[in-house]
Amino acid sequence: MQFPLALAIIEDQASIRDTLHEYLCAQPEFRCVLIADSVEAFLRGLPTAAAPPQLVLSDIGLPGLTGIEGLPLIQQLLPEAQVLMLSVYADAERVFEALRAGAVGYLLKNTPLAQLKEHLLQVAAGGSPMSPGVARFVVQAFQRQPAVAAPATMVLERLLPEPLTARELEVVRGIEDGLSYQLIAERHFISLDTVRNHIRSVYRKLQVNSRGELLAQALKRRRD
Repeated sequence: MQFPLALAIIEDQASIRDTLHEYLCAQPEFRCVLIADSVEAFLRGLPTAAAPPQLVLSDIGLPGLTGIEGLPLIQQLLPEAQVLMLSVYADAERVFEALRAGAVGYLLKNTPLAQLKEHLLQVAAGGSPMSPGVARFVVQAFQRQPAVAAPATMVLERLLPEPLTARELEVVRGIEDGLSYQLIAERHFISLDTVRNHIRSVYRKLQVNSRGELLAQALKRRRD
């Protein structure tokens, strides 16, 4: 990961947009290359951006195309970019739609700026952060399924040609609980590097590339 990372922000509320711009663009890890108030403005500004964005922080409730509707267009033009959604909505259905559309993470707008910076760095390092409240809604969506339904981790395990180990299942459960990699490490008294190694193994076995894809796959299998 090389710094500074090229960052773009899509946010229609001027006060929030200015706050994000002022804070994030003052961080040495980021270089803000495009600030837009809509998906359409973002797409129009891409040809003249200082550099292709590596990270895109996007609101969902935008004028014109929503942030979710804009995801495939952004990915078509920027296949290497990682899009992190920032929203006031925490319902599981909207989270699932965003992850299915290609978002790598989903945060609430009340996320403190310092934590938002750390989450963006997690995305750049291959992570897929979620606000605890968002993860809780996703877990509750699992729990609303009939009691006879198997836990998401068990459903995934049965469908894999190469089963998850007991430790890998514990790591997946930690992700479903909305824990960061550091908190998962502390829960199981293992190192952060060990957690990352387990995550890489889980992603390989599940054929996914991010925590967002993992949760979306688990939720989809439970809904199916």
